[in-house]
Amino acid sequence: MTQQALTLKQSGVRWLWLALLIFLADIGIKSVVMNNMGYGWHNRIEVLPFFNLLYVHNYGAAFSFLSEQAGWQRWLFTAIAFAVTALLVYWMRRLPATEKWNNIAYALIIGGAVGNVFDRVVHGFVVDYLDFYWKTYHWPAFNLADSAICIGAAMVILDGFRNKK
Repeated sequence: MTQQALTLKQSGVRWLWLALLIFLADIGIKSVVMNNMGYGWHNRIEVLPFFNLLYVHNYGAAFSFLSEQAGWQRWLFTAIAFAVTALLVYWMRRLPATEKWNNIAYALIIGGAVGNVFDRVVHGFVVDYLDFYWKTYHWPAFNLADSAICIGAAMVILDGFRNKK
């Protein structure tokens, strides 16, 4: 085995399996939603007193940011996701595989970002299906990819507060 291959094997890129798992689960769930649910809020499935499943399109980013634009935002968010993914893979390559916290955080962000990019490129929008609410206030609908990105980002922020040697 070459030194470079050994180095990659010992680096954080070993954690990219988690990004792949998030990506596959995300696009799998979105496929089930698109093929089995009616579109829109009126077709929601009430699961719990504070949670619905539904099928909606998001043409923007988080909280439908820029969703009302003419379509250029699709490519902007795709480019940002590719840039962030490349940066995180670079950082993972520099981290040892034993640095679990950051490698998991980066893998979650990568898996979520690639899942949403897949939607943007293939469909022209992101499929959202999770609707949490309290009384009449509904949190903006989101998906597994969004959840993975948020959890990964929170882990990165928390890492800044961790006691390091």
